[in-house]
Amino acid sequence: MGRDVALFKFNTWAYVSSQPVCDRRETGGLVVIKAFVKDGDRLRVADFAAQRDAVIWVDLLQPSQEEQKAVEDWLGIAVPTFEEMHEIEISSRLYSDNDAFFMIATLPAHSDSERPEMGPVSFVLAKGRLVTIRYHEPRAFTTFPIRAEKLGLECSDGTSILIVLLETIVDRLADLLEKASAEVIEISHDIFHTREKKASKRDLNFHIILRRIGRKEGFVSNLQDSLLTLQRVAGFLGQITQQTKASADTRARVKTLSRDVGSLADHADSLSQKITFLLEATLGMINIEQNNIIKIVSVAAVVFLPPTLIASIYGMNFAHMPELGWLYGYPLAILLMVIVAVLPFWYFRRRGWL
Repeated sequence: MGRDVALFKFNTWAYVSSQPVCDRRETGGLVVIKAFVKDGDRLRVADFAAQRDAVIWVDLLQPSQEEQKAVEDWLGIAVPTFEEMHEIEISSRLYSDNDAFFMIATLPAHSDSERPEMGPVSFVLAKGRLVTIRYHEPRAFTTFPIRAEKLGLECSDGTSILIVLLETIVDRLADLLEKASAEVIEISHDIFHTREKKASKRDLNFHIILRRIGRKEGFVSNLQDSLLTLQRVAGFLGQITQQTKASADTRARVKTLSRDVGSLADHADSLSQKITFLLEATLGMINIEQNNIIKIVSVAAVVFLPPTLIASIYGMNFAHMPELGWLYGYPLAILLMVIVAVLPFWYFRRRGWL
């Protein structure tokens, strides 16, 4: 321990307005590790160097090599690297090594922005402690430490902290799905209950709706990917609790967590199907608008074709045309053109084509 303190200087993270602020200065050998110790049934921010034996949770955000080395020496494990965290094989995301259990889930961050960020988060259980490694900032990692410091969440060891943290993540994903559902309902209303009367404005609205549907489909697809990885993590965690003979209450909470994730995954699948339906409906409405335009042009062509034929006949420059000498030839020609124009229009209306 003395050797580690001599090599590295450790500091804690500070919280300002409920937002974590890392005072990381890479120069000078400063290593900043966000660590927590148990304070009754709550968590308290601790100095990793001074209280490393009492620390039960370490949260590494974009860790440097020095920070990774410090945690590896602390627990005697190899911390997953950035490249290893992005591997997609299940065997690379859920595994055990030297009595340590490694789980990697894909979680969203900045979900309220136009371009939410997806990234892997590693959860490592070893010697009754929890280590989380991440390279982005899901909201749960901001809200959970604050709640754990103020409320009694029964965070007694690494496993219980992981369960509560995963419950917080699932609650966040549920909120995101509820928000997405409300926005999908709004999109559906805009498609089927448009108030625009002009075809040009409706066409513009449909183009906007298509972009909204595309963004929402990508968002829900990301949530589906995240829930799929959480399902696997919950299943693997259930095996861990059985293997380590955890308490009945712990195993029950893991089962409840697994059911919650499964129900959210089903809801996300249903929402994805609804988005697909809205996409097809929007394309269908665009086709209807285009067909209406083509139908109007076709009817206009049919209506004006007979008058055009008559006008063309009497516009020919032949010297001997008997009708040219009629006194009422001109008004009769006009009347005939009106009649042959009205008859097709009346016929189309009677058949319900207009």
